[in-house]
Amino acid sequence: MQTEFHTVALFGKYDKRASTEHLCQLADFLIAQGLRVFVESRSLGAFGMSDYPLASLDEIGEHADLAIVFGGDGTLLNLARMLAPYKIPIIGVNQGRLGFMTDVSLDDMCQTLANMLLGGYVVEHRVMLEAEVMRQGRLVFTSLAVNDVVMSRGGLGRMIEFEIFIDDQFVYSQRSDGLIVSTPTGSTAYALASGGPILHPGIGGITLVPICPQSMSNRPIAVSDQSRIEFVLTRGLDARAHFDGHYHFDM
Repeated sequence: MQTEFHTVALFGKYDKRASTEHLCQLADFLIAQGLRVFVESRSLGAFGMSDYPLASLDEIGEHADLAIVFGGDGTLLNLARMLAPYKIPIIGVNQGRLGFMTDVSLDDMCQTLANMLLGGYVVEHRVMLEAEVMRQGRLVFTSLAVNDVVMSRGGLGRMIEFEIFIDDQFVYSQRSDGLIVSTPTGSTAYALASGGPILHPGIGGITLVPICPQSMSNRPIAVSDQSRIEFVLTRGLDARAHFDGHYHFDM
């Protein structure tokens, strides 16, 4: 097979042993096409796929030119954050419920991927957010996010108060349940459910969507994806920052 991809890394959903059969099926198919195949080490350990080469994330980042992930959209989001520093393209095979981003079906994955390996695909570049939590002038946590960064009230259930600065310019102060800072990818997720707009992935913007604000004048706003958003917590016990709904950090 004449393809621009030569080394493929396979990732499975770590808590879903049912992925084993399909991972093996695809691995065998890719090897038959003359491609080099790695299975990410945690997937290999979880599913006991000892017949295929094991590779760590760093090894995959160094050698692979394509990643294929089995799982749902959450699995793909997690993988996208991990592989972002290596700039490896990702294809998602849907084993979740929605499959909004993991849109290759299990039933025809080999045929679909064969066409993609021959050039039958369109590349989409998605903006990501890089977030830092600062405390008393010191960096205490950092994370990437594909969908959104959410600052919200914690388990106590009380509203929080905060100020927003965009590129060092004060924009507003707010009392609410929190704020969603969303990429165009995440604009169809939590931000949409909170009344935010849908942004096309090609738009260079991010949205700030209040969560249940205590004011009729607070509305979602969109800014350039080159902007620096500063969220300053002025009052709020047990407030937290969430990253793609996978990680959180106490503010």
